[in-house]
Amino acid sequence: MNFSSKKNKYNSIRNVVYGKNGAVATSTPIAAQAGLEILKKGGNAVDAAIATAACLTVVEPTGCGIGGDAYALVWIQKEKKLYGLNSSGFAPEKMKLEEYEGMDSMPKYGFGAVTVPGIPAAWGELSKKYGKLSLLECLESAINYARNGYAVGQTVSNLWQKVYDEYEENLKGEEYKYWFETFGKMGRGPKAGEIFKCEAMAQTLEEIGRSNSESFYRGSLADKIDEFSRKYNGFIRKSDLEKFYPQWVKPISTEYKGYNVFEIPPNGHGITVLMALNILKGLNLHRDKEHVDNYHKIIESLKLAFADSKTYVTDIKEMKVKVEELLNEDYANKRRSLIGDKAVKPICGDPYSPGTVYLCSGDSEGNMVSYIQSNYTEFGSGLVVPNTGIALHNRGNNFSLNKNHVNVVKPFKKPYHTIIPGFLCKDNEAVGAFGVMGAFMQPQGQLQVLTNLIDFHMNPQEALDAPRWQWIKDKEIEVESDINEEIVKGLMKKGHHITVMEDFTNMGKGQILLKNDEKGSYVCATEKRCDGHVAVW
Repeated sequence: MNFSSKKNKYNSIRNVVYGKNGAVATSTPIAAQAGLEILKKGGNAVDAAIATAACLTVVEPTGCGIGGDAYALVWIQKEKKLYGLNSSGFAPEKMKLEEYEGMDSMPKYGFGAVTVPGIPAAWGELSKKYGKLSLLECLESAINYARNGYAVGQTVSNLWQKVYDEYEENLKGEEYKYWFETFGKMGRGPKAGEIFKCEAMAQTLEEIGRSNSESFYRGSLADKIDEFSRKYNGFIRKSDLEKFYPQWVKPISTEYKGYNVFEIPPNGHGITVLMALNILKGLNLHRDKEHVDNYHKIIESLKLAFADSKTYVTDIKEMKVKVEELLNEDYANKRRSLIGDKAVKPICGDPYSPGTVYLCSGDSEGNMVSYIQSNYTEFGSGLVVPNTGIALHNRGNNFSLNKNHVNVVKPFKKPYHTIIPGFLCKDNEAVGAFGVMGAFMQPQGQLQVLTNLIDFHMNPQEALDAPRWQWIKDKEIEVESDINEEIVKGLMKKGHHITVMEDFTNMGKGQILLKNDEKGSYVCATEKRCDGHVAVW
């Protein structure tokens, strides 16, 4: 794979970035620099990932919060091994199907959507197992920005105001007032460049750091969550928090044209990427990316994979079809045979792109982390635990209320999950970390980035900057307005229903960090669709 930067035709607005001693890439400059500071203090890639992730809960609260979920893929160079961490929470004991009687679908807001948060546990577990510095040291930048304030970025400001308007119109219960007191205290969202601070969040982060996250699950922070939930008849209790621990899992993978692509196993839908690649690798792609058949084949492979993941993926303990069966080559052959010259109409839900953040980090020893965390839809459930700055996520919204569906809501069950960190290897050596945030856009973004890198030999920045498409449902495809007009016409002739989008914010936001062994450095890229930043040393 050629990682070198070159002049290209894909509207790249910046070149790839190289780093010798380490690198951090994420969606805001402040958070990337927080990770870099940790590397300079002697921390490793894991410490840097924690510092960046914690900072993101403060400076990009529209994408994640302390009360969300997280996953990580961790490459340990001295072991030449990739580890997976699933820190997604389960449904509280009281979250039973009968509690939603009369509803057509799971709620988007309120306690009915709140599962046990996993982010603080992820930080604590990563720090304990692979970090070199204490968790409190890694959280120092996040604490400082929460206490003393930071200048809000343009992308974050735009989304913040959008959420404020939506919440003001739809969230009327008393339980939601704490969100407005914490994140809407100016009577609006903060404007770009305005200073935002939150002392309650600073104190919470300090307590998480001092207790190595234990307070959130078995201490005073857990008590505050319990008290808040009981006051408003919510389901979550301290007893649920006490039962939660992150799980180290074996990453799942598939081989694609000489590379091994790794994902976290279900309940996440990273398997969608692997199923799509299995289908796609048996199809001939034109060397020139800008050929309508390439777009058609990649889109159709993705659609078939999504139809399966939406049908079969849930908590892995509850799955009726094994991961190995979904990734079986014979099964991929059968799915591939369904692809013809015209668009098909598989069954799936309505994909969209709410709030998530992704980051990747690497250190001078060659350790690398691919990490993602989310509150699901922007600020999550609309609930903030009083006097803590903890915005509770709404991941339970992904459960089904169909009692016959594999993903039906059930106590202590993990829901179908959309956040997926990715990792690439070749010949048992790490190539690097990649990810694209955006709920149901995530597998689609990853598939496009991977084919850009592997099939069309783009450098990482080109792979991110190239125009994207998003499958919505049935034959409906959204494409970015800078896509080749002839491609749009060609896809329409093949039966795809195309909508050209001027707003790129729903097309995912990605980061890439790869090892460049020939030059002894990292080569990194960040997203043009947000305030993305690469910090290198």
